[in-house]
This record gives sequence, C-alpha cells and structure tokens, in this order.
Amino acid sequence: MQQSELIERIKELKIKRNAVILAHYYSRPEVQDIADFVGDSLGLSQEAVRQTADVIVFCGVHFMGESAAILCPDKTVLLPDIDATCPMADMVDVEGLKKEKEKHPNALVVCYVNSSAAIKAESYICCTSANAVEVVNSLEADEVIFVPDKNLAAYVEGRTDKKIIPWEGHCPTHHQILREDVLKMKEKHPEAKFIAHPECRPEVLELADHIASTRGMIMYAKNSPAQEFIIGTECGLLHGLHKAAPEKKYYCISEFACCPSMKMVNLEKVLVSLEKVQHIVTVPYDVRIRAKEALDRMLAIKIR
Repeated sequence: MQQSELIERIKELKIKRNAVILAHYYSRPEVQDIADFVGDSLGLSQEAVRQTADVIVFCGVHFMGESAAILCPDKTVLLPDIDATCPMADMVDVEGLKKEKEKHPNALVVCYVNSSAAIKAESYICCTSANAVEVVNSLEADEVIFVPDKNLAAYVEGRTDKKIIPWEGHCPTHHQILREDVLKMKEKHPEAKFIAHPECRPEVLELADHIASTRGMIMYAKNSPAQEFIIGTECGLLHGLHKAAPEKKYYCISEFACCPSMKMVNLEKVLVSLEKVQHIVTVPYDVRIRAKEALDRMLAIKIR
C-alpha cells in the first residue's frame, strides 16, 4: 500500500472509530504529520484529558500509553506497537523504590513521567522535563527521591534548595551525548546556539545556551533571533523544528541521538491498530487510582 493510501485509510478509520491520534515529537516524521496533536510528555498528558474521542491512538512508547489510560479510563487507548518500551522507565522497579522510601521516610517521591504506571503508583507526584523544577519546589518536604533519571535530577538539584536523592537511571539516547560532541559541533557551527534537553549529562548542559523540554526547545528556536541551532536531544525533534520555523537551520548533535523505541511506530502499525482495535493499553484498577493521584497533582502545578 502506498503512503498516500495508508494515510487516507487511517483518516477513514479515525472517523469510523471516533479516534484521535497523539504523537510525541520523537516519533517518525510521517507519524507526526498524520497526528491530531504532537507534543511533549506534559502536552500529551494534558491533551489526552481534553479529548472527547472514544479512542486514543498513542504514537509513542508504553509509559505514554499508560499515562493516557490512567487519565482517561473511559477511553480506549491503543499503542500501535506494544513492544515499544522506554529503556529508562525499565531502570526503576517497585521493590527497589519501596526500599529507597524506607531509607528516607521523610522524603516525597517525585516520579518523571518516563516510568511505568506501577512506579507512578508508588510516587507522590509526577513531573515532566517541562515542569520538574516547579513540581519539586511546590512540595513542602525538604527531601525528594527523584526517579528514574539521574540527569534530570541533577538539573533540578541546581535549581532548588531541597535535598535531591537521585535514582541511578538515565535515558540512553541523551546520556550518550557527550561534551566532546557539543564542542565539535560548536566549532563546526560557531554561529549556532546550542539548546539541550535536561536529560543530557550535567557537563553537556553546562555548554548549553538554553535548556528546555522538547516543546520548550521548539518555542525557543522559533522566537530566538538566532538563525542556527545545534539540537541536543533525540533526532525526531528536528521535524517539529523545521515545521515551526522552516527558515532556520538545525543541526542534530550526533548521528547516534536516535531512540529506536520511539521509531517503532510507523504508519502501517497505526493503520492495523485502528483496523483491529489492537494493543489496548490497560492499567489495573488499584494501580490506576494511585498513579492518577500522582499525575493529577502534576497537572495541577502551574508552570511559568
């Protein structure tokens, strides 16, 4: 089937199923183009709550589909590829987190949304890269257990007076972006601004002209007077950048800055998912109720 035929068939099935397609900025360009909404983790969570459709097709990885299922229990949430998991989310387990909570009884658990529903259920509040600092600073507790990303934890630690107890997890895609990569790209493109995602290593963030979530990076590039940008995040964001400000130039920080999991969903899988109502994401009731409390607390936080 030609791509144009795939797209037409997807559009037909969307109407038939009363479905909406949500896609992350890291998904394939052609998937972003057929989505009704493209965003970062925070934006996608907010959009899932706003939707009136019966079916949400989530073009991302498993924890994203789980978040939509937690927030929208009355909707059918489909993940076009059920094997699309997040390596960072898999770096934290419930038993390990429970032991950490026992060691720090006065600490509250702040859980990055890049985590399973079970981990969210063990947490007090969730956060995204867009609101992590605001979330942590909103808490009355003086100590925070931050899971699972140690790099985002370090970023937050530099912007709060609270004691941050980091979990030893990381995003493999962002973690392999090195200081040397940045210096090399800056030498190659001396006029370019370097914008980085807070999942990057601290020594990489030290070189950044601006640090932001994926949506924040797009807004910065769009509104900046600069015309060239080195992009310190997953390569899929370049598509959104080109759409937001096509007159500017963007350089991916590294050829290795590509998440295999985020590229697993393609148009064929979106079509099959809609045709068969396939790969429904479900979360056990007791887990969903507790995880929803953590997500609801996050969504109530107003960011600048």
